[in-house]
Amino acid sequence: MNEVKVKIINTSRHELPAYATVDSAGMDVRANLDSPVTLNPMQRALIPTGLKVELPSGYEMQIRPRSGLALKHGITLVNTPGTIDADYRGEIGVILINLSDRPFVVNDGERIAQMVVAPYTRVTWEDADSINETDRGDGGFGHTGVG
Repeated sequence: MNEVKVKIINTSRHELPAYATVDSAGMDVRANLDSPVTLNPMQRALIPTGLKVELPSGYEMQIRPRSGLALKHGITLVNTPGTIDADYRGEIGVILINLSDRPFVVNDGERIAQMVVAPYTRVTWEDADSINETDRGDGGFGHTGVG
């Protein structure tokens, strides 16, 4: 496990995101709201966090759904994972959507997502006229018939 220092500005009234356990990969992110936001079924909203970060070059931050919100309330993220690039300096927002059949209220300070910071790899494309064959070939989207 690597550790990297990341500068953060917290304009919310809430504690900084933190790992819940020693082996947690993600940190919970909280809503920073002046008043509750009601998400009706199939409605989405951008929920502010009050957080701005300065990621080191070569790192990204992914914003991911919280499994408890998804299972218990049908609340997830529209673009998952959401990617925060190292050169982004604005406030981190979380696009929540309500996939359930009843309204859900997002309250100030509620844990709405989790963030994972990780290094990434950049590719250099190499033009080719062919690529190596494999047993799988171009089979995809359930081609094995399993699950």
